[in-house]
Amino acid sequence: MDNYCEYIHKLFSSLRCYSHPFEAKTIPLNGIYVLFENGEFAHSSKRIVRIGTHTGDNNLPGRIKEHFLKENKDRSIFRKNIGRAILNKNNDPFSKYWEIDLTDKEEKEKYSKIIDKEKQKNVEKIVTDYIQNNISFLIIKANDKNYRLSLESKIISTISWCNDCKQTENWLGNHSPVEKIVKSGLWVTNGLWKDPLNENDIKFIEQEVY
Repeated sequence: MDNYCEYIHKLFSSLRCYSHPFEAKTIPLNGIYVLFENGEFAHSSKRIVRIGTHTGDNNLPGRIKEHFLKENKDRSIFRKNIGRAILNKNNDPFSKYWEIDLTDKEEKEKYSKIIDKEKQKNVEKIVTDYIQNNISFLIIKANDKNYRLSLESKIISTISWCNDCKQTENWLGNHSPVEKIVKSGLWVTNGLWKDPLNENDIKFIEQEVY
């Protein structure tokens, strides 16, 4: 598992990454995104800090835009987790409001009058600035939904099991209130410490990484 983790890190670090600003039309329609963060290294390479995908067909570009461009933390758990860490780091009492999911009509009606909308807008902007200035990514093309969901989980697991793939002391995620993020060094909570990559998965990644 450690060998596969080292291998994919070095493979990915040898490739060109996307960063903001990027052309969404150049991103494959279906696949897995692999995120890197400035200042984070593993295996003498850029350290993977998040792996994600999408469920709807042909929605990978849209998913990437939800993380990088659309200032709505309720449409992106990655944005929500970045915001959690920033607010927690600053001991900001707005943290409790950041947790409220306003996509639900009843919740929106219940809390819309008590949430400071300007503060929420400001935090969203801080999150956007952090992501756009610190995060880069590459893509593994995968059209089959079931396989890309399986491969996403396997990459996450492989990294989470690796003893040599840890975050730096200065990593923003260390301030997360979410224990799994701090423990794993990844901006994820699902797919950790499960089935790792196998040889066939590695061959697929080699062929389809974009």
